[in-house]
Amino acid sequence: MAKSIISRNAGGIRYSGLVNEIAQANPETPKNTIHGSVWDLDKTFAGEIVKPSRGLFKLASDTGGTTTKPAIEQVARESDFYESFAEWLKNDLDEATEAVALGGAGLKGKWGTPDVIGTFKPVPSNRVKFDPEILSAEIKTNPNESITAFGQAADYRLFSHKVYLVMPDTLSEEDQSRIEALSLLSGIGFVLFSINQDDPNYRVRVRAQRFSPDMFYVNEFADRLHDHNRSLFNRLFQ
Repeated sequence: MAKSIISRNAGGIRYSGLVNEIAQANPETPKNTIHGSVWDLDKTFAGEIVKPSRGLFKLASDTGGTTTKPAIEQVARESDFYESFAEWLKNDLDEATEAVALGGAGLKGKWGTPDVIGTFKPVPSNRVKFDPEILSAEIKTNPNESITAFGQAADYRLFSHKVYLVMPDTLSEEDQSRIEALSLLSGIGFVLFSINQDDPNYRVRVRAQRFSPDMFYVNEFADRLHDHNRSLFNRLFQ
């Protein structure tokens, strides 16, 4: 049954999901019995079932990794989600005092431009003042661009105290696990979302860690932003 379930899930199925599906179909079987039977499927059926990342089983012949994308995802633009993520970063995650959509190639420089930029800065009601922090986000709607997206997010660490990588939930389970592991190692935050402008349903997979950026690159970025859009710069930093 486990092999049959795995074969029906393109890109694989997580261990907990596999156990739950078997348990629902066989309520008379103790869960511990199920756990004892499926925890090492990659060893029991070596060559047929593999474990490409922690807690994920998939067929060895399954090389696709992703399911067919729905029509809405094929036409979705990354820029469609800039504003909503900026609002979510500010109001839901509550990690930014100000957050705005930036994106595109507006800032000259070969290191690119974050899709969303935010600042966490003191407000008049704060009794103890502190230096502002910069938050950056890279958003992708194409799950096949995860490697490129992670590299771009890593670039933003040069001038940002926190960085988030935002990827669609159509990303394969294997890629989600790998990005999660990389995020934990690098301190970059990882957020999943639905390709739906009306309800993107952003949710945190890994929270971004706070680091001290290189102040040379902080000022280099600030100069580029100031030259590009002075009112936007003032909104973020003043």
